[in-house]
Amino acid sequence: MGKPDGFLIYNREVPGTRDPKVRINDSNEIYLPFPEDKTKQQASRCMDCGIPFCHNGCPLGNLIPDFNDAVSEGDWERAIRVLYSTNNFPEFTGRICPAPCESSCVLSINKPAVAIEHIEKSIAEKSFELGLVKAQPPLYRTGKKVAIVGSGPAGLAAAAQLNKAGHKVTVYEKDEKAGGLLRYGIPDFKLEKWVIDRRLAILEEEGVKFKFNRRIGEDTTLKKLYRKYDAVLLCIGSSKPRAIAIPGNHLKGIHFAMDYLGLHNRRVDGVEIAPEQDINAYGKHVLVIGGGDTGSDCVGTANRQFAKSITQLQYRYMPSAERHPTNPWPEWPTTFSSSSSHEEGCERSWGWLNKEFIADENGNVKGLRVVELEWKNQSEYTEKPNSEKILPCDLAFIAIGYERPEHDAFTANFKFELDRRGNFKLNDWQTNVPGIFSAGDACRGQSLVVWAISDGREAARAIDVYLMGESELPSKELSKYQLF
Repeated sequence: MGKPDGFLIYNREVPGTRDPKVRINDSNEIYLPFPEDKTKQQASRCMDCGIPFCHNGCPLGNLIPDFNDAVSEGDWERAIRVLYSTNNFPEFTGRICPAPCESSCVLSINKPAVAIEHIEKSIAEKSFELGLVKAQPPLYRTGKKVAIVGSGPAGLAAAAQLNKAGHKVTVYEKDEKAGGLLRYGIPDFKLEKWVIDRRLAILEEEGVKFKFNRRIGEDTTLKKLYRKYDAVLLCIGSSKPRAIAIPGNHLKGIHFAMDYLGLHNRRVDGVEIAPEQDINAYGKHVLVIGGGDTGSDCVGTANRQFAKSITQLQYRYMPSAERHPTNPWPEWPTTFSSSSSHEEGCERSWGWLNKEFIADENGNVKGLRVVELEWKNQSEYTEKPNSEKILPCDLAFIAIGYERPEHDAFTANFKFELDRRGNFKLNDWQTNVPGIFSAGDACRGQSLVVWAISDGREAARAIDVYLMGESELPSKELSKYQLF
């Protein structure tokens, strides 16, 4: 490594953020510039472990010690080559990945982990700054055509890989622009959309075709795609939201989180929202039900719309600050954490069970009846006597996860085998219908962007083998043996 004792000399440092009182007035990314020399120092904290657990922590199998070594020595070209060997879109993951690699970092056993996510973003941006990210159309075409349904991270990763293999790739997207939840789910303050557009321009220059506003089952059918293309890949996500089954859940002012986030992202993009379709938190008492990232994104968005109050409710008990013995390293830590959205203003409340939404005389939500819980252990609770109360609520966002892919239009044409959760059941990324594949949340269930990219890459290789009998596309297994 560039500095073998770097982890002893340097403390963990990451970019600072803009003042919360200032940044809620816009939807720009929140992080401040960070000196390149400090990024090199942070990379030198990597211990180049004999067994790099960060590899297993990263769904993509990124060769983290290798690119850390290159950055610490200022060899950006080598760092870029290493990172792009396993990750098509490090400019996305370097911004929005929750960094399971850092949880698996050996240094994190008794010190703050290496700042892997920041280093990854720095490499990605350096690759554009140095002009090393250029369109590279394939030298030849195989004559095979592949349709990809869905332009989220799984679909885009698969499109990039299949196009690289020489196949003609067409991506069908139900929305007006590409990106899936990258564009219409993740707020701009976490991922500005020019980052997506920059990458899409390269994919199009390389030969990937996009068809927008194409809903399968309405504008075309899966059967037609199946006849027209040599293979079809379904990357439709897991977008059927999980409803909250309590009385009053039909009242006006209660919305699924993704409907709210998508509207605001369109507003930031300059799209005019019809008044009858708009969801705006300005001057309202907002309740966010669900303690995950999506709920946190609703908090940050409501702050930028200047809600009167924001409360985030979670029925689980408040996590501890330290790992529990049943949650050892290198597992993902189930410990207390706060997001940038919480820093901007939010009351967080744990251990409450939602009982009933209360209506006003016009059918609008005006409150939520809750009761406090007493947890006996991690899976058992009782309701605390005399703890019931009504929280004021003009607007409620349901962010408690997703049930399954919205595949009704697909199963109408084909009898797909599904798992018990309603996801596509696969064998080497192929459904039970020969030539139809799936990747990302549609087969995995709701998960991380980094998993979607990984699945898209692996599915692309499987499709290439299906079409050609063999493949030169990389896989996670093969990347373990590559040297740089």
